[in-house]
Amino acid sequence: MTKEVKEEIADEIIFLGSGGARIVVFKQIRASGGIWFSIGNTNLLIDPGPGSLVRITQSKVKLDPTKLDAVLLSHRHLDHAGDVNVIIEAITTGGTVKRGMLFCPSDALFGDDPIVYKYLRNFLNEIVILKEKGKYEIKDIKFTTPVRHDHRSETYGFLFDTKKIKISYIADTRYFPELAKIYASDLAIINVVRAQESDLDHLSIPDVKKIIIAMQPKRVILNHFGMTIIKAKPWELATKLSEETGVKVLAAHDGMRFPLAELEG
Repeated sequence: MTKEVKEEIADEIIFLGSGGARIVVFKQIRASGGIWFSIGNTNLLIDPGPGSLVRITQSKVKLDPTKLDAVLLSHRHLDHAGDVNVIIEAITTGGTVKRGMLFCPSDALFGDDPIVYKYLRNFLNEIVILKEKGKYEIKDIKFTTPVRHDHRSETYGFLFDTKKIKISYIADTRYFPELAKIYASDLAIINVVRAQESDLDHLSIPDVKKIIIAMQPKRVILNHFGMTIIKAKPWELATKLSEETGVKVLAAHDGMRFPLAELEG
């Protein structure tokens, strides 16, 4: 028997998981592996929740954690950072090769309940603490953390400049009207946990609709679904948002690939 050869990737985003919130994550109704960016000569992993390393090693696309240049944590909650330590081990080949970077809020490292193990920190080339309005660079990609989100722990979204297109990742937050202007981009990846508005500090479908109408990006990908989104069928919610806003909206699914060439030019 011939060994299966996995397909190489170039300039695309892979959704290792599309689930969010406690019940979805601990039952793994949707995976919680985070998002892999492969752009030019740069590989990033955003929010490696529980099972991220398994999703990487079992991906149909050839993904190698030792080729990751950086891990970005929007915040320290388990559904976003549960696998960060094992990912650091993988990036550095168990600490035998000093390489890679970690970008994270300060409370992921310090305080009463840090999430990144101390013994692993020196395995990396660098750890960068995220701050509001921070500007950062990793090889081919520049990104900013334009605003601190309204969430229970210190949380930041990311605004990426790939030279060809701008990509925003709107992490967990309570809605506020400035989000659309702050994260103006060609491609908006938006974490939406709730189907309807609630008192929780997470975005809902009505919140996302307001963001899309105000921002008018070329494309939107919904991600990080809670149970109410899953029960409402996220692909149907995405279709309805497309019709109501005039912007093409997609619902992420586990393993989904989005080639950036669709938006370039």
